[in-house]
Amino acid sequence: MVLSPRAGFPLAQAVQGDGAAIGEVFRFASGLYFRGKLAYALAFARPPRGVPGALVITPGAGLVPVDTRVRADHLRAFAAVPVDARNARFRGPLEADARLLAGHLTPEDEVVLLGSIASDKYVEPLLGVFGERLLFPAAFVGRGDMSRGGLMLRAARAAVELEYARVLGAVRHGPRPPRLERVRR
Repeated sequence: MVLSPRAGFPLAQAVQGDGAAIGEVFRFASGLYFRGKLAYALAFARPPRGVPGALVITPGAGLVPVDTRVRADHLRAFAAVPVDARNARFRGPLEADARLLAGHLTPEDEVVLLGSIASDKYVEPLLGVFGERLLFPAAFVGRGDMSRGGLMLRAARAAVELEYARVLGAVRHGPRPPRLERVRR
């Protein structure tokens, strides 16, 4: 929708013009899932000085701060790169940026992955760089995208950080947990 020349809403016009923040574009495109990730990351990130607290994993462009402006040509370039840990066009930039990030971290600093932990597409490249410092919310195990998004959005709104587990050696697949209760408005 944001790439359609007929789209008249402000985000689409920005993407087709000077650009819009990648966090806003991905939040629009992914709905609840990315909205939850973005809200959670912004609420709980504690990055070292000079390091962005929230980064987006992009196909072919590595790790990008959520306020980075992207245009239609960027989105088309992302779409041309399959998200697969075996694809050098995806993995190379991701690992390179992860190594740059790791260079700014102390040995005590940890990195929290809010993306999918069930497949190796993100886990394998990031684990190779961060090792034991790579964490994920333990409540992700067994949850699908929308459930993870809802969980993170609720945690951010309640100002309650989720418990983390180390990715290295973790059980990343499990039974589906009970559904989240409906939010009453």
